[in-house]
Amino acid sequence: MPGTCVIGLQWGDEAKGKLVDLLTADHEIVVRYLGGANAGHTVVTRGETFKLHHIPSGILNARAINFIGPGVVVHPQVILGEIDGLKERGIIVDANLRISDRVHLVLPWHLEEDRLINVQEISGEPIGTTLRGIGPCYRDKVGRTMAIRLGDLYQDDFAQRVREIMAVKSRLLAGIDPTHATSLDANEIIAEYRGYADRLAPYVADTTPWLLQAVADGRAILFEGAQGALLDIDHGTFPFVTSTNASGTGVASGSGVPFKAITRMIGVAKAYSTRVGGGPFPTELSDAMGDRIRELGHEYGTTTGRPRRCGWFDAVAVRYTAQLSGIDELALTMVDVVSRLPEVRICTHYQVDGERIDHFPSQHQVLRRAEPVWETLEGWETDVTGVRSWSDLPRGARRYIDRISDLIGVPVTLLSVGPDREQTIDLTAGADRPS
Repeated sequence: MPGTCVIGLQWGDEAKGKLVDLLTADHEIVVRYLGGANAGHTVVTRGETFKLHHIPSGILNARAINFIGPGVVVHPQVILGEIDGLKERGIIVDANLRISDRVHLVLPWHLEEDRLINVQEISGEPIGTTLRGIGPCYRDKVGRTMAIRLGDLYQDDFAQRVREIMAVKSRLLAGIDPTHATSLDANEIIAEYRGYADRLAPYVADTTPWLLQAVADGRAILFEGAQGALLDIDHGTFPFVTSTNASGTGVASGSGVPFKAITRMIGVAKAYSTRVGGGPFPTELSDAMGDRIRELGHEYGTTTGRPRRCGWFDAVAVRYTAQLSGIDELALTMVDVVSRLPEVRICTHYQVDGERIDHFPSQHQVLRRAEPVWETLEGWETDVTGVRSWSDLPRGARRYIDRISDLIGVPVTLLSVGPDREQTIDLTAGADRPS
């Protein structure tokens, strides 16, 4: 069976977790392949809310095996807390979770680096780090000499490696801020992480050959992205981005599965736009409408609780990320939120320095100067949370969805009209497919 991948097309928080949870029913394996505990996927099912950071959203389906691939960075304390919390709520974890021994570990010095370094601002704005050590961990991964992978916990030279790295990190942290740097003890870190090693041992495996065999056997695999394509380290709004390839370009490297094994790419986008932290945001609404969308959509970070910046749908940005990620179809979420507004707008182009453009600028300084060119549609102000078919949607909602599909250049196949798993409209189901 072909592989399926779910990619966020905006700045994250597109409700990918809900879609992965929904699609897991048709897949045997779910793979999380990038990011760390900075991701926050919320899934609501049967009235229960689950907030996941490390563990794939497919864990809520007892029939699926969930893999955390080599491209992820793991904070042992956080993932163990997540495992314990799921078990307490009756979720099967032990038989259904495997963590690659190639994942890199977040260690105390990464948290300290994050705290000391990433308070800096660029163009008067913070980058938007969650201060969970993710960026510093990826920095060490690329630097190699001071990186520790999960598999290293089980090697004879683990203690020696920690002491060697700690000797360098102590000088580095003191050099960054000698007044506020926290002193770290290598022996305490060794003891703490050996304890984590014991608890994580049942889940640790070399997942790469396992997944390659699954591909060869034709098993159904679902790949779960984290963050959003506009936060891609190479293709997003740099430097206001995450530390990995959060677009479709990162699937193969982060999972170890060749890209050709994925035949269905689903892009997820909200029916409006949100962003957390600093960086350009052309369609942002710094007014009462922006506040209203935030409250209607409960737009506060799953991981940090920070209020999200809100704005109208940006078709220029989403068209770019859809093309970048090779998207075949679009899942549109939070349709219930825009259904309560008197009018809705779509940004169809940008106006930059007097020139109208339809492409997404590569430089954040240019994007800051971009003024949206709006297309305004009449709202439908109807509660759609109980709607389960295309034909039952208000005419205005159908017009809005069709227009987004036209502008992005891919069909909308899934609609989310509420947070629960059941509040989803599948437009691929026969008569429900819009003409």
